[in-house]
Amino acid sequence: MKVMILAAGRGQRMGALTQSCPKPLIKVAGKPLLQHHLERLQAAGYSDVVINVAYLGEQIQQFIHQDFLPSVAGAMNIEISVESHCLETGGGIHNALPLLGDQPFAVINGDVWTDYPLQQLPATLNGLAHLVLVDNPEHNQGGDFTLEGSGQALNQPGTEAGTALTFSGVSVLSPLLFRGCQSGVFPLAPLLRRAADHGQLTAEHYQGIWTDVGTPARLQAVENSIQEQ
Repeated sequence: MKVMILAAGRGQRMGALTQSCPKPLIKVAGKPLLQHHLERLQAAGYSDVVINVAYLGEQIQQFIHQDFLPSVAGAMNIEISVESHCLETGGGIHNALPLLGDQPFAVINGDVWTDYPLQQLPATLNGLAHLVLVDNPEHNQGGDFTLEGSGQALNQPGTEAGTALTFSGVSVLSPLLFRGCQSGVFPLAPLLRRAADHGQLTAEHYQGIWTDVGTPARLQAVENSIQEQ
């Protein structure tokens, strides 16, 4: 199964940290976030990766070709999907579909920190998408989707049948999720919600380590946690 890492965003909430450095190259525990993702993917057995780039994308391409790929000696194949401007999550994935093929593929947000066991991602889907959901962080206390005991993800708020949880940014998507979409800028969330409305969205609840490294404070929290461990 191929994997796409979303790495095109500006990272405006990071302030000065992304003024001259793209967010995926911000260092955590001495290594760029992107390198952590790639190393974990390689350890989990993935070899074909697509990375989309826009903001300061030339730095990411330089890191991949000059720093990372030589270190793995051909063990991974990495293709770059270049965007002239950020197409958001949905538009970025849609733009990269020719590189991802016609089978389900995994997607990882480039700005999350997690120890989710990537080898457990399903290679086949019972629907159009499968999401990894996590407990709601302080910045998203209402959650995104409700997970039923059957494994179906719903748009409704939490009920006795399930609990509202937050989308982690780790998923497996079918190319058919993007059927009918036009090229351009658009988010992924409406497509996922449409799939949920049609009973085509499954999910799992992961209770391990996960942080959306979207602000300097959250970045520092991750660093502090690593030092404590």
